[in-house]
Amino acid sequence: MDKVYEELYGLLKSEKKYFTKDGELIKTAVYADAMSADAKLIKLLLTNKSCRERFFTEVDGVLVFDKTAFGWFVNNRSFLPDSYTRYKNKIGLTNSSDEFLSVKDDVVLSFPYKDCVLEFDSTAENDRREEVFYNEILSRGEIDRLFERKVLDCAVRHGAKGAEDCAEFKAGDNLVVKGNNLLAMHSLLPRFGNSIKCMYWDILYNTNSDEVPYNDRFKHSSWLTMMKNRLQVARLLLRKDGVICLQCDDNEMAYLKVLADEIFGRDNHVNTICVKMSELKGFKMGNVQNKFPKLKEFILIYARDRSNVRMNPETKPKDNLSDYAKYYNKRIVNIDDDCSCWKVEKVGKDFDKIGHAREMIYPVTRDSQIKEELPVGKFCRITDGDGKQSVVFFDGKKVNTVLFLSDYVEEPVGDIWTDISTININKESSVQLKNGKKPEALVKRIIRAFTDEGDYVLDAYFGTGTTGAVALKTNRRFIGLEQLDEHYEKSIARLNEVIAGDKSGVSAECGFSGGGEFVSCELAKLNQKYAEKIRTAKSGEELSALLEEILGSGFIASTVNPADINPDAKDFAALKKADRKKLLLALLDKNMLYVNYSDMDDETFAVNERAKKFTRGFYDGENK
Repeated sequence: MDKVYEELYGLLKSEKKYFTKDGELIKTAVYADAMSADAKLIKLLLTNKSCRERFFTEVDGVLVFDKTAFGWFVNNRSFLPDSYTRYKNKIGLTNSSDEFLSVKDDVVLSFPYKDCVLEFDSTAENDRREEVFYNEILSRGEIDRLFERKVLDCAVRHGAKGAEDCAEFKAGDNLVVKGNNLLAMHSLLPRFGNSIKCMYWDILYNTNSDEVPYNDRFKHSSWLTMMKNRLQVARLLLRKDGVICLQCDDNEMAYLKVLADEIFGRDNHVNTICVKMSELKGFKMGNVQNKFPKLKEFILIYARDRSNVRMNPETKPKDNLSDYAKYYNKRIVNIDDDCSCWKVEKVGKDFDKIGHAREMIYPVTRDSQIKEELPVGKFCRITDGDGKQSVVFFDGKKVNTVLFLSDYVEEPVGDIWTDISTININKESSVQLKNGKKPEALVKRIIRAFTDEGDYVLDAYFGTGTTGAVALKTNRRFIGLEQLDEHYEKSIARLNEVIAGDKSGVSAECGFSGGGEFVSCELAKLNQKYAEKIRTAKSGEELSALLEEILGSGFIASTVNPADINPDAKDFAALKKADRKKLLLALLDKNMLYVNYSDMDDETFAVNERAKKFTRGFYDGENK
């Protein structure tokens, strides 16, 4: 610790409110007083020459307190009082300026591609991907209306009769929203705060092979800030007995766990699931001389309040069913009938061990004093002295107790999942997404574990709509958020297939044959429409025309003087296409990506009457 750190720490020790009973410095208390320019703290700092020179500037004979510099100084990792606290806080996540994320209010906006999930379009796992993936960090001082609820446009109800304009969102409706998922979740808060039972997010893995040319491959600290922004609002949407399930891989799992610990509390960590998501084949086998092939991913599960969580236990068949074949070599043909009518047939060693587990039996001789009460040659149920029921068969000489294979070969599902196949996932619906889909069986296990029929499930990274498809098939309600045009359209197509009776995925085991409906809508675009045009622009001429259009719109950042920018200037034309796109995005006022509800009746924003009616109903309605 250098001199200034030591002297500042010594000063703060004179104020008891800045320390716990155990003598640990409460940095948040110091930081809060600095941000509010607490008079007592300022007077204390002025008593020390080093602090006065470091944190104050003289302007016309007046000392001005630099609270930003002081706040950075206090939250810097180097400012720790002793070795114990230094090690205790090592797990604290920091940004690129070495400031703790937990005390920063930065917001990361990602556009126009889908937040947190790159479009998996590589031909090999180790191919470099070159998705255009813009993001921008906004500090709290730059944000005034960003999180206000937005106007909801283009509402359509999809059902068995097809698609039709939707004028009303009803309690219990399923919902798909197109737009930035951070802003969409804030718009959901008025209606769905404390209402979501389960969230499943398949997030951006932030791998080294994800080449993001406009932001240095989406820096680690930016990624953490982006996830922090979204997890904070997610927590407000969860019910008191709700959970969030975050699927990720090795690249960010450890950091994401620490971040989630900070937001939800370590005591609210429910499980970390290790799930097999790949096979020992393909391109990964080319590196077996250097490392073990990667087969697993993780699902981090956190509760709003773990003490309120009640799971629905699930079992699965054991792996060694064939070991029982020599004993359980008979099956009951009509097991759903009354046991007195059961018929038995012999089964060979190649029996369908999983499908017939419930029907397979193994008679065991037992001593019994009730022979005279039993019918000869028939199955019947008896109850012993402890009240336990069993099925027996009296052949005239001895009593046989019937043991069922299913009673011995099922085991609880643990936190290592290797039984869900990832082969041929693209056959689940006709909608395709190369290397991006998750198995319906995986999502079903999560949804059934943490929800009951009728509960809401929210997926902020909706992709091709797997979560919505499984929710329909298991009689749950869902909300899906998606920003990328292509994925949004695919999710709508997939959900319409499900309503029409899609037979793939988990349909058969859920007994699903079709039905259901959902509402789709969009956050009404303002500057977001320019962001999308920037992404798709192919030529310099298009970009120059966009620059002129953006400057003429009036919806530009407050730091920009339109008079200083000339679309025809040689210096703009001399820029590389990527740099011109970056410049155009910087011009946009990020507070105005979408139209705010408070601006809905302003003619400047040209919101149509249909959108106004649906939006008013959505925010005024109660979610029951």
